[in-house]
Amino acid sequence: MSRLTGNLVRVAILVAVIAAAGTGWFWWKDRSQPPIAERYEVEEVSYGELTQTVTANGTLNPVTLVNVGTQVSGTVKRLHADFNDQVKAGQLLLELDPTTLQAAVEQTRGELASAEADLRLARSDEGRLRELFDQEYVSRQEMDKAVQTREGAQARLQAARAKLERDLANLGYSRIRSPVSGVVVSRQVDVGQTVAASFQTPTLFQIAQDLASMQIDTSVAEADIGRITEGQNARFTVDAFPGRRFEGKVRQVRLNPTTQQNVVTYNVVVAVSNPDLVLLPGMTAYVSFVIEQRDSALLVPNAALRFRPESADRDRAGGGNNARGETRTAEAARTRRAPNAGSTVYVVRGNELVSVPVQTGISDGRSTEITGGELKAGDAVVVQDKQPAAEPSSPQQPFRIRAL
Repeated sequence: MSRLTGNLVRVAILVAVIAAAGTGWFWWKDRSQPPIAERYEVEEVSYGELTQTVTANGTLNPVTLVNVGTQVSGTVKRLHADFNDQVKAGQLLLELDPTTLQAAVEQTRGELASAEADLRLARSDEGRLRELFDQEYVSRQEMDKAVQTREGAQARLQAARAKLERDLANLGYSRIRSPVSGVVVSRQVDVGQTVAASFQTPTLFQIAQDLASMQIDTSVAEADIGRITEGQNARFTVDAFPGRRFEGKVRQVRLNPTTQQNVVTYNVVVAVSNPDLVLLPGMTAYVSFVIEQRDSALLVPNAALRFRPESADRDRAGGGNNARGETRTAEAARTRRAPNAGSTVYVVRGNELVSVPVQTGISDGRSTEITGGELKAGDAVVVQDKQPAAEPSSPQQPFRIRAL
């Protein structure tokens, strides 16, 4: 009995030592963990302005860009306009060598004079034959032939006059004039260059009618085109002025789609005022279409809506739902795509992490509007961990997540 009693005493002492060691280890573990406020990065909830936008890239273009060409071929003899010149409607821009065109005019004038002489002779012959026909000295056939000769001469005279008008017009076309008032943005010929208008009209100049009023041609994805309407405000920037924001309005949503690599886009035209002429044709514009705007909204960072503490992820995974990465991905998608849907943020209060259900509104990609729930201005919401989270097999964390 004494030996059994001694063994029991030794077992009891060993159990007591192990229990004390375990209690001490857990106490040391709790004491070694930093306060909860030091484990997470937090941001304060506040009120502010919020604008939801749809973004697209586009190119600045003049509202009216006129291509000035030529209807006749020839060699450029003289230039009267150059890049960036201001021109008026009807102003002379360019002269082609008129030598061959002038020669064609002189030839046609000779043909016209010959046709006039033929007509005079035909009329005289017809008059004499008519007198003889009245005295029955010539037959009806001869009389009809004289009339036909006079009518043929008259037709040839008409054709010669029309040909002269055409040749004079071609001679006039050798002097290229501006069809509109504006500024020359492109000159594509030089003195001595030959232009040929045999198959299509070559472009000699491009004239922007008014650079004070321009437009942006943008490509908007089909997923966003339903939120773009005429008259909608738009903001844009250009690389030439990175610190400056310009304003515009949607003038037209064109119905013709463009498909490239199975991606469908639509051309949205934005009207832009350019009174100081700092915006130039061809500049790349980064456009934001204003969909909705709030002057004073309760805002939380989008990172706070995506954040999930390790213990909550472990509980969710242990319940047979998604894994940690899948949970965060689904939650982020839900927060981004479903305004007014229920979401959860985590707030540091004391040494506790409190989960607060909220309803969300619009988002600008960085912050989201809070439309419902018990979150208030000044709350410190968690956006991310300051240190790597413990592995699922590690001991229980020294804090509890309390639901509000």
